[in-house]
Amino acid sequence: MKLRIVPILVGALTMVVLLVVALPAATPLMPVEEIRPGMVGVGRTVLEGTELKDFKVLIIGVLRNVQGPKRDLILARLDDPSITESGVAQGMSGSPVFINGRLIGAVSYSIGAFPKVPIAGITPIAEMIDATPLPRRVGTREAKLELPITPETLTAALKATASRVAPFASRPADVHVVMGPSGPGTGAMGPMLRPIATPLVLGGFDPAAVDLVSSAFRESGFTPMATGLSGGTQAPRATGPLREGDAIGVALASGDIDMGATGTITHIDGNRIYAFGHPLYNLGPAAFPLTRAYVHTVLPSLMTSFKVASMGDTIGTMHQDRSTAIAGTLGSGPVTVPMKVTLRRSTGSGAESSDAAPRTFTYQLVNDQMFTPLVAYVAMFNTLSAYERQFGTATFSLKSRATLKGHGDLALDDVFTGESAMLGASAAIAGPLSVLLANDLEPITLEGLDIAVTTAEVPRIVTIERVWLDEVRPRAGRTTALKILTRSYRGEDRISTVPIEIPVNATGRLSILVTDGRQLNAIEQRDLKRSLEPQSVAQMVKLLNDTHRNNRVYVRLMTGTPGAVVNGEAMAALPPSVLAVLESDRNGGSFTPMRSATIGQWELPMDSAVSGSRLLTLEVDSGSGR
Repeated sequence: MKLRIVPILVGALTMVVLLVVALPAATPLMPVEEIRPGMVGVGRTVLEGTELKDFKVLIIGVLRNVQGPKRDLILARLDDPSITESGVAQGMSGSPVFINGRLIGAVSYSIGAFPKVPIAGITPIAEMIDATPLPRRVGTREAKLELPITPETLTAALKATASRVAPFASRPADVHVVMGPSGPGTGAMGPMLRPIATPLVLGGFDPAAVDLVSSAFRESGFTPMATGLSGGTQAPRATGPLREGDAIGVALASGDIDMGATGTITHIDGNRIYAFGHPLYNLGPAAFPLTRAYVHTVLPSLMTSFKVASMGDTIGTMHQDRSTAIAGTLGSGPVTVPMKVTLRRSTGSGAESSDAAPRTFTYQLVNDQMFTPLVAYVAMFNTLSAYERQFGTATFSLKSRATLKGHGDLALDDVFTGESAMLGASAAIAGPLSVLLANDLEPITLEGLDIAVTTAEVPRIVTIERVWLDEVRPRAGRTTALKILTRSYRGEDRISTVPIEIPVNATGRLSILVTDGRQLNAIEQRDLKRSLEPQSVAQMVKLLNDTHRNNRVYVRLMTGTPGAVVNGEAMAALPPSVLAVLESDRNGGSFTPMRSATIGQWELPMDSAVSGSRLLTLEVDSGSGR
């Protein structure tokens, strides 16, 4: 038995040795201390397709303390005919530079606009590796989308999240030129250097959506560009073994659209990969899909040249986004959030009347606290703007469901109409997600989004005109009929009836408020003084599911009897003894008194958006109701 095992073990060991020998050796590295002025290096990048192009690099010197304390840049001139015409192009970020076969770092910085000579800053490879160790977990960030969502709040959210690297040295005298030419002009180069802007690929985007994204992302160091190419089979694909100098992408969305940043791979060490030489957003620990990228061409420009590229297949996960590099591992990629949008065109007067051939769109969104709501907003807006008119009134009837692991579903059934209906419908999806994912109670796992939209090119809105009761003096303990007269767009009247139950213990004067969701939100926020804060994720989901909708008539029966908000729950018409106990014992949780209380509430669903508010005052007959 032992004699049979020995040949098998010898064969297995031989195979292991052969496999080890067949593996390519890791690229040797050169520390910045060995860099000398006058050295000649070779840069590597892709200028078209997937072909690697070498270019000549002349070392000028090393700038100390440019990116921060003990953060250096290697200053170099790109002296090659293939680069002279375009200069340092956007998309070259991460292009590796070698001296005598040893990797020194990544082309990552350029000097302003209209440079006559392509001068570049090279991030040392040691700083790229040192700043990007594998994280233990994805970090949390405080930035979130503020409501209401507008192009301005999108830009503000990105600014709060992004931390693009600015020169540490604000004065030329603070920059130390090491082993290079000295003088006033050389020192001034430090503060002039900026990270090369990152191309933001937008494939399958409507021009209106491109404008929306561009206005938000451009201020964060990106250059949005519509490629007209998305995940379809018609787009060219990068194939073959991954190499240092290949184009790489960081995906924010894929599927029926492509949205992501592109750059260049600097270094591959086993299954570890380093790129860019500057941050994407300086997010720290993250989990974004890494993809191949295909370079269609380089567009030369006197101001700033850039690579025109499209996203490819997922090849791994970006785990770190730091000031000197992005880094990740090769593999199947991170978990993303599936998003499905079904678009129907209304053919009748009702919101449910629609055509027989709905359009369905599928997207994969990056799974991130900040970017999932933002990209969901962009994907929704792009879907609507691509198939619906962008000028004039329109109506969008939404039914959506967000699946939350361990917390049920977040549901939305609402109608948006008017000149800004498209923005409102898109924000209605992203707003609750932003609130949930940015909560400080516990992490939320979003498993998917399913959205159905029925559209119409006419305004669907009704106005609350008049309310009344059939009984002049309703009795306590009885049910009375509340009549609501609504008038639709262009004057069609409708009378609806809501049965109002008068509590047995009700006495004196009561008020009936009949209003739309927007005004009710304002009233409740004012009266509760923002004290209705959720104390758990379950309360938060319930609060979001109960948010007042545009397509409801809300009825509130109110009394002057005080109530309270205790631990995030509103309690109406509490007896004085209970209020006294709650007031004296604050150890039981948060407590906020309310001057008046709602003792009954109803809602009337409509197939249109509702506008208007009416208040009805009544005297209750406290006699026997039987």
